[in-house]
Amino acid sequence: MCTRVSCLTKKARAISIRPRTKKSEPLDSWDAEEDSILTPEDEEMELDDGEVDGDSVAKVSKKKPPKVEESKSKKEHVNVVFIGHVDAGKSTIGGQIMSLTGMVDKRTLEKYEREAREKSRESWYLSWALDTNQEERDKGKTVEVGRAYFETEKKHFTILDAPGHKSFVPNMIGGAAQADLAVLVISARKGEFETGFDRGGQTREHAMLAKTAGVKHLVVLVNKMDDPTVNWDVERYNECKDKILPYLKKLGFNPTKDLTFMPCSGITGMGIKEQISESVCPWYRGPAFIPFIDELPSLNRNTGGPFIMPIVDKYKDMGTVLMGKVESGMAKKGINLLVMPNRTQVSVDQLWSDDEEVTAVGPGENVKIKVKGIEEEDVSPGFVLCDASNPIKTGKVFDAQVVILEHKSIICAGYSAVMHIHCAAEEITVKALICLVDKKTGEKSKTRPRFVKQDQVAIMRIECSGLICLEQFKLFPQMGRFTLRDENKTIAIGKVLKVIE
Repeated sequence: MCTRVSCLTKKARAISIRPRTKKSEPLDSWDAEEDSILTPEDEEMELDDGEVDGDSVAKVSKKKPPKVEESKSKKEHVNVVFIGHVDAGKSTIGGQIMSLTGMVDKRTLEKYEREAREKSRESWYLSWALDTNQEERDKGKTVEVGRAYFETEKKHFTILDAPGHKSFVPNMIGGAAQADLAVLVISARKGEFETGFDRGGQTREHAMLAKTAGVKHLVVLVNKMDDPTVNWDVERYNECKDKILPYLKKLGFNPTKDLTFMPCSGITGMGIKEQISESVCPWYRGPAFIPFIDELPSLNRNTGGPFIMPIVDKYKDMGTVLMGKVESGMAKKGINLLVMPNRTQVSVDQLWSDDEEVTAVGPGENVKIKVKGIEEEDVSPGFVLCDASNPIKTGKVFDAQVVILEHKSIICAGYSAVMHIHCAAEEITVKALICLVDKKTGEKSKTRPRFVKQDQVAIMRIECSGLICLEQFKLFPQMGRFTLRDENKTIAIGKVLKVIE
């Protein structure tokens, strides 16, 4: 059986994942009044006119979802993104999961092990199941988002193995944008945890990007517990946990509901599929990683809404094949859809869900859709495939509530940065600052600020260099949240309040 890991070039730069919600919780933990980075929602953060665009409310389609045909994936699809600092062991854990669930056969792994030994890289062989191109294998660094999948009795999981190196954060954003569940891998080895967590390490930025991408549940895997410097020591495990917990709380993760810590060893596979034996680790008697994620509550998927799929990547194969994660609605073979923002009508020729050909796809699935009616060069990552009768909104100018996270100087009108929203990355300019928002009370300032600085929250009018697909955050969170990056750093996160033009 082949290792079905398609390594298609990832220029995805999206931020939009369907959050994991329970019915009783608010739709998104940004809206929960917790001690998180973002302000509480006071009566919908709209501008002073307090009105909602008429057509935006009409987004939810009245059409009944089409009848599901036989060849559709039956299990619930969950997308898991592995994030964390470079060398924490993300690809190795991903490869170990593939091996333990039988997705990579023994002979292939033995071949990888032989090849890795020849290059004196024997500890890397598991990561080769996900790092499939030569450059990644030679340097031991993931560049593109590796993809693979595995199944349990209840669910179908897609693994997205994100790059840890800070040069490839835009690629990592693309992976996080498609995930429902994030796994933050931290290394317990002496010195490695500290390097990853200190300012400049990727542990903090990745956790924050996962949060803004809407990942609802975060599993923190404390890896390399078998290392000679650690030797399954409970004190080292607790030290790593206690250092990172305050930061995750500040991001808005709730330790009782959205966070789980687990010790494991990626290279030996302990704590991945089966509980760690008591003789090795008497102090942790919790579940292993795979059984735990299998038992997480089901996601709240929007099957009845209009079809929406942000395009992460595209390629030519006797037609144009578009890749992405379905955010809402259903699509079947033969139906007509629109590619926005250039309003090209296309018809669906073939559908694949994680490399298996199907006749219908639904929300949460990672899919490839072959379409007729558009050339591959006319599509860019960040375009959206959507319902022809109910297309997604497009705009160039919008008002947004923005939290400045980390920026040395002040930001005023005329400031420009790169915005990552779902799968799109676009140059933006701040047109005007409208008001400041008090973090604690949510009250807006009466006067227009001349500038905003670090840790402030502001409502501002933003202009994009081109037309993009977006939606009000309260109507469709996945298409309404974004991050701003400048000089290779994430400087702000925000949400769209209103599309102006």
